[in-house]
Amino acid sequence: MAIELEHYLILGALLFSIGLYMALAKRNFVGVLMGIEMMFNAVNLTFIAFSRFPRFADMTDAERLSGHVFVIFVITVAAAEAAVALALAMLVYRNRETIDVDRMDLLKW
Repeated sequence: MAIELEHYLILGALLFSIGLYMALAKRNFVGVLMGIEMMFNAVNLTFIAFSRFPRFADMTDAERLSGHVFVIFVITVAAAEAAVALALAMLVYRNRETIDVDRMDLLKW
């Protein structure tokens, strides 16, 4: 049995679902951040899978590399998001002495 595009898409959907559950169910800020990063990696997996298994035979090499280019952009955005989110978590921890998402009420009146 060969590994086809559908297998990668199922794995990507499973990873995205786990990441979504982590992002919504965790109360810890770092756990939420890990869930978001897992969702980014699931999207990267599907981009690479679509790039690796082209559905159309008349695709040029540049069109086949477009999935890789998207992955590089997503990795860049994920790295910037992680840096900003961890900096915010450190600032909130300094002020409130917790990283529990439910106890972060800085913007409430």
